[in-house]
Amino acid sequence: MTSHSLVLYSTWGCHLCEQAEQLLVAAGLAQQFSVVDIVDDEHAFARYRVMIPVLRNGDNELCWPFDAAQLATWLKDVR
Repeated sequence: MTSHSLVLYSTWGCHLCEQAEQLLVAAGLAQQFSVVDIVDDEHAFARYRVMIPVLRNGDNELCWPFDAAQLATWLKDVR
């Protein structure tokens, strides 16, 4: 189990996932999120396989596409 409240559902080689991760880092959240590769998690794969990248905080999800402004607004709403 991770201590991070934010989880980015992703997979290796996904350029959209890399863009989402870069947005999180640029927002100063590098130490506040973990990445889950959906290939390594059967439930995540079943849920997110055609939706990634997806950022999750508890029961709240932010699905791609999102930009820095949408990320900031979502974070205000879920934290």
